[in-house]
Amino acid sequence: MTNTKSIFDLSFVDNRGERVSLSDFAGKVLLVVNTASKCGFTGQYDGLQKLHEELADRGLVVLGFPCDQFAHQEPGDDSQIAEFCRVNFGVTFPLSTKVDVNGKDTDPVLAFVKERTRGRLGSAVKWNFTKFLVAPDGQTVRRFAPTVDPADLRADVETLLATVVR
Repeated sequence: MTNTKSIFDLSFVDNRGERVSLSDFAGKVLLVVNTASKCGFTGQYDGLQKLHEELADRGLVVLGFPCDQFAHQEPGDDSQIAEFCRVNFGVTFPLSTKVDVNGKDTDPVLAFVKERTRGRLGSAVKWNFTKFLVAPDGQTVRRFAPTVDPADLRADVETLLATVVR
């Protein structure tokens, strides 16, 4: 368990190797997604990008965390992943460097959201495109299965965006 009180106390390394402080997004709604380029759910990049384009101005931040822990479905390096996402899905939201979402080397951001969404089967991520919706308080997290289409998150995102202080 981490002792971190808010996701906004954490940071991650983006796919260009630069550290990004989540404090830059304090008070916003975060949608954290573990992604993969060779997964049956890869087409969800379209829906994630659409949410990003339509709701970023109101306070939504979509963050992609590429992961190769599930059936080697993210084999590329960071620049290949970024290029794939840009060319095939027009992705402009931030992507992290490739990370682990389970195990001893779990990325701290994923560890945080997983701890706050423990279920009967524990907190492990079971597959690519598991989604974590983080409220503007930086503490409240809701988990969505890989099968949940990004468009189906819109009502939940809108509800949280109504609480964003501008």
